[in-house]
Amino acid sequence: MAIPNYTYLKLKMLGPNGVITVESMYKHANDYDIECIEYAEALVEAKTLIIKLDQLGSEAHDSKHHAETFEPAEVVKLVPVDPTCSNSRALRIGDTLDSK
Repeated sequence: MAIPNYTYLKLKMLGPNGVITVESMYKHANDYDIECIEYAEALVEAKTLIIKLDQLGSEAHDSKHHAETFEPAEVVKLVPVDPTCSNSRALRIGDTLDSK
């Protein structure tokens, strides 16, 4: 059984030889209070980030449908891998390549 007194930053409890008093300093209490506030803010920011990442993931999942129906914006040229064989595979290369 302990009795905390937050006004005086003391905690009193019965011990084997009488009353035990645990004291603190206001600076320590203030430092711990600031630390708790920063921790709570970090938790809120982390939860907000998780929600945003989930939203981005669901948007990316929804956009897969569009990726399956992709049409190239530029003209594409088919270049056969083996020019001597008529039924060989071909590479698709854009014919308007950047000069770099």
